[in-house]
Amino acid sequence: MPSPKQIEATILGQSYVLACPPGGEALLLEAVNIVDREMSAIRDAGKVKARERMAVLTALNLAYQRAEADAKPATPEPKPVPAPVVATFDDGSIDLEALIRRVDTALDNDGHLL
Repeated sequence: MPSPKQIEATILGQSYVLACPPGGEALLLEAVNIVDREMSAIRDAGKVKARERMAVLTALNLAYQRAEADAKPATPEPKPVPAPVVATFDDGSIDLEALIRRVDTALDNDGHLL
């Protein structure tokens, strides 16, 4: 098993050396950017000064966002639209009166068709 690679990352101006699995560099750097952005937003709001509290609030915010995303129901797959059934005559031409009756029935005879 290959040993983890180490990358250097900066969060709130502080440098960290992080272990990273091979091929995971881009994902880890994206995670670093998210944490840095979230911590910077908390710092810039001016209400929290201690780095430890900023880190805890950032972790809670990110965990809440993740839990919220996990709680949303998955978008259901669209149901396939059945092929329209059109009445035809023996010669293959469309029976327009039968089609109009079907549409009227589908529209609940609301009187808006023809």
